[in-house]
Amino acid sequence: MISGLYIITDGDEDGRLAERTRAAIAGGARIVQYRDKGRPEAEKLAAARRIGEICRRSGATYIVNDSPQLAREAGADGVHLGQGDGTVAAAREILGPKGIVGVSTRTAEQARAAQAQGANYIGLGSMFPTATKDDAVHVGVDRLRQVRREVALPIVAIGGIDREGACEVIDAGADAVAVVSAVMADPDPALAAREIALLFNRIDPLRRARVLTVAGSDSGGGAGIQADLKTVSLLGGYGASAITALTAQNTLGVHGIHPVPAGFVAEQIETVLSDIGADAVKTGMLLSAEIIRATARALAERHLPIVVDPVMIAKGGAALLQDEAIAALLEELLPLTYLLTPNLPEAQALTGIAVTDEAGMEKAARRLQEMGARNVLLKGGHLEGEAVDLLLEGGRVRRYAAPRLETPNTHGTGCTYAAAVATCLAGGEPLPVAVAKAKTFITEAIRTALPLGSGHGPVNHWEAANTLRDDRPETKGFQP
Repeated sequence: MISGLYIITDGDEDGRLAERTRAAIAGGARIVQYRDKGRPEAEKLAAARRIGEICRRSGATYIVNDSPQLAREAGADGVHLGQGDGTVAAAREILGPKGIVGVSTRTAEQARAAQAQGANYIGLGSMFPTATKDDAVHVGVDRLRQVRREVALPIVAIGGIDREGACEVIDAGADAVAVVSAVMADPDPALAAREIALLFNRIDPLRRARVLTVAGSDSGGGAGIQADLKTVSLLGGYGASAITALTAQNTLGVHGIHPVPAGFVAEQIETVLSDIGADAVKTGMLLSAEIIRATARALAERHLPIVVDPVMIAKGGAALLQDEAIAALLEELLPLTYLLTPNLPEAQALTGIAVTDEAGMEKAARRLQEMGARNVLLKGGHLEGEAVDLLLEGGRVRRYAAPRLETPNTHGTGCTYAAAVATCLAGGEPLPVAVAKAKTFITEAIRTALPLGSGHGPVNHWEAANTLRDDRPETKGFQP
């Protein structure tokens, strides 16, 4: 079955094509197409065989571009033909009856013809303008919807597709999304592949977003593991946990902390991931340098989006992360971080930058990105005025604002917000949408919080989820 993330190679100028291909497959690519317009013919077979061996070892489907002969000699599973590259029947004669044959199409007529000729799938594009193919014609997503109605074959959407474009074509009916530079040119091809591969969860009716939370237990139930698992479940996901510490706490503060041995934290993580697996990971209170290092080692080769909430100070003022642990976070966990979600005091502690306005927030976020985080969501709840958060994604800053709510009942806000982002990512939302939905969720959880206890009461996870399922304009479109 041709479905999921479809990677197309495009040259090997730096000699790292094999390495990037392995990384893309580790990140979730299911199909690899070898395409190299620049390599001399004498070198193509050797290169095609190298990529084929990588695909065979990993179980990825391997397709060669244009040439059935090269596909056969390289031991590929199939070939992808352009409109001028011969017939499906001729390719099948060379590859044998089990060979996969795909055909590039631009119109519904071409798609119907490919189906009639016995193709296994069609490539349709270019969906969007692209610089990786000189003769690409932009056909658009409306053409995809038309072709989806008229052919039963798997459709591979191709051409100019980035993460946001991938959402659009998946929702329009594409079975697979073919990308080149969006993954292969990324500094971290595995994580870039994972970002796009996860988007297919949005259309899988049998899939529950799997989220592993690595955090401390809050005996009061408002934060930590308890808040995370409530959030994941109420947003339609499946939550698993690795507990880093037991705490005796209530709405008045943390009264005692009992650390879990670092080796056992790692054992929890590895046991869950080796069987149940995860689509995203969220970390909260990691407490010690040893636990941070153990967590980083356990997650290092998993190529999962890790949402790191750098829990450093409890609501009541108790320090939850010491200097040695902060150093371990910066050195070992931050380079693995997909999204860092600090509040302003945490950002200042990590960067040394005092933040008093949105310009300062952006400066601190960029510094945290320079320190290793792929993306940064800096929460501005400690400033005056609107509750504004800034998402620094690559080089782009996005602003998320909500009315400020005057309430003491904010216990678990950071945990809940980060867990909601992780759950939305695991469920197939791109990062900007995941943050937007999580921002709405946490705002409603604060707005509807009940005054439990005598101090900082917990936010209301249940009512937030209920509110977001209704048809009010401000929440319409939220789909747990």
